[in-house]
Amino acid sequence: MQKKHAALGLVLSAIARAAAAEDAAQANNPLANMTAFNLQNYYIGDLSGFEDSANQFWVRYAQPFSVGKTDWIFRGSLPINSFPITPAGGQKTGTGDLNMFAAYLIDVGNPDVSFGIGPQITAPTASKKELGSEKWSAGLVNVLFDASSHKFQYGYLLTWEASFAGSSNRSSVNAAAFQPFAFYQLGGGTYLRSTPIWSYNFQNDAYSIPIGLGIGQVVRRGHTVFNFFLEPQVSVASRGQGQPEWQVFFGMNMQFTK
Repeated sequence: MQKKHAALGLVLSAIARAAAAEDAAQANNPLANMTAFNLQNYYIGDLSGFEDSANQFWVRYAQPFSVGKTDWIFRGSLPINSFPITPAGGQKTGTGDLNMFAAYLIDVGNPDVSFGIGPQITAPTASKKELGSEKWSAGLVNVLFDASSHKFQYGYLLTWEASFAGSSNRSSVNAAAFQPFAFYQLGGGTYLRSTPIWSYNFQNDAYSIPIGLGIGQVVRRGHTVFNFFLEPQVSVASRGQGQPEWQVFFGMNMQFTK
């Protein structure tokens, strides 16, 4: 009887380890088939052309949904910005522009690989004109996440948008961003991460190319997977005013399992 209990304990322990590894592998998947709520922050210590620092706090919500026999992911993101308004100083704080996208999930023949593409739209919801574009913009998103390995996951988020309506006194929007991401699992829910966003503004030929290296911890509590992380990032190339020279990205992501 003791041997049976010991064998059962080993089986349950193996199942628990496998579940924990799956949680860790999927914790950073933007296309994971579960509802998610994220609180993320960029503290920008050095902004090119400005003496003051800046801060951008993001509230993000993601929800899977279906249209007929097709599967999609909706994500909405609203920033709370605190930016200098002149090179010499002075800050404005308030909500920024609301971004939303819907990615159609394409079956690539591997259940561990998520691939999505779809439309996005940005609404001029900024509470102060200095904190947003005052433009309606639309474009496309493309996302890939490969969790074939429980040790190393990688992928990217590619976005592009251009303005089509809004204030005639403001510059048009025509911008793209590429976010490569990589996650290396150390065990016990702890992992190394790199998720910089490389951006390019076609309107004024400005760009920013940071690199980052940070650490995260994934913890499950009941039906919720918590993902805490801290990732310093530094620019290796940039052009134009208002580009982050260095910043610290940190936050908490929550996934709600069924």
